Amino acid sequence: MSKLHIRRATPEDAAGIVNVLETVARERVHSAIENAWSVEQEARYIEALSPRETLHVALDESRNIAGFQSLDLWSPLLTSMSHVGQVGTFLLPEWRRRGAGRQLWHATKSYAQAAAYRKVVIQVRATNAAAQCFYQGLGFKECGRLTRQVVVDGVEDDEVLMEYFL
Repeated sequence: MSKLHIRRATPEDAAGIVNVLETVARERVHSAIENAWSVEQEARYIEALSPRETLHVALDESRNIAGFQSLDLWSPLLTSMSHVGQVGTFLLPEWRRRGAGRQLWHATKSYAQAAAYRKVVIQVRATNAAAQCFYQGLGFKECGRLTRQVVVDGVEDDEVLMEYFL
């Protein structure tokens, strides 16, 4: 397992985050995201996060961003769901299966508990078996499926819903 430095993202991290998103999006198989935001859009997004939302970045020894994990409110408009968060994990290919995702999860889970979340949810593409195994290894349980939810390059894919109770 590689040791990375994990911390909350700041708007100054936007370029590194966009680099990770662009890399993952180019792969066309790991995420429903087809195109990354611009650096300016990403910086504005980070600035606009509520006190209960966060992005954690994983920094390598050279302080480059190797990946990140987001925690957003499942529904910012419904107070009846204010206890539910949504997680997303994005890693550069060379950092996958090296413990980076698990290190990010420890930081995000602690943050979620402190922010009074009781449950977090992740949507994973059905064809992304590695991500499903990763989340199952963290204790997430499959709880549903959205059929033909994603279309990337004309190819349909389901999204598997997974949940974790804190």
